[in-house]
Amino acid sequence: MVVVLTFWDALVRFEIFSPALLPSPADVVGAAHTMLVEGTLLADATASFRRALSGFLLGSAIGVVAGALTGRSCLARGVLEPLIQLVRPIPAIALVPLAILWFGIGEESKLFLTSLGVFFPVWINTHVGMSCTRADYLRVASSVGAGHLQVFGSVVLPSALPFVLTGLRQGIAMSLILIVASEQAGVTEGLGFRLDQARLFSQPDRLFACLAALGIVGALADQLFHRATRGLVTWAREQV
Repeated sequence: MVVVLTFWDALVRFEIFSPALLPSPADVVGAAHTMLVEGTLLADATASFRRALSGFLLGSAIGVVAGALTGRSCLARGVLEPLIQLVRPIPAIALVPLAILWFGIGEESKLFLTSLGVFFPVWINTHVGMSCTRADYLRVASSVGAGHLQVFGSVVLPSALPFVLTGLRQGIAMSLILIVASEQAGVTEGLGFRLDQARLFSQPDRLFACLAALGIVGALADQLFHRATRGLVTWAREQV
């Protein structure tokens, strides 16, 4: 990190890059301090995190349920998977105009976009995990008289859990990416809104401060999730 900051400062100090395009680290820190004193940086980060969390919870819940259905049911797979695979290649950002058309520029459109973007990585990982349960595990469970619910809860779900957690972790990053994109219209707070304002008013120091705040929020969310869930799959690590 020290090497990166020193190299960055040298690029600006020796005018390899114009300060209008690349502010110095000191300017970014100063802008971040000013925004903290004004109260905007913390408020924007909180607003973005709140929106991202709402979209993550909704999108991941639907993704887990859909992945469990398509992973374990041939009927659900035949009905749902073709539709999901048709929509999945479309970038969620490309659906911003549709979200605004359907839900307006309020919070509903942001929830729709974020949930949709989170849904796909959670669904695909859950689907793979559920469908790749080892056949010998299933045969052993059946041989001892386990019912369908017991097999699912005691065999299929634990086997798929590492995949599900991987999808959820990817969903966290996706929720932040999409909430920043969606915040550039129809809101007056949020890191996406503040990034757009910094661009419009040619304030690169504030722009970089917002990017740094976004990185910090994302890193904290990812590490909190990792630390909260790493004990759930210790058995899987022991088998590797």
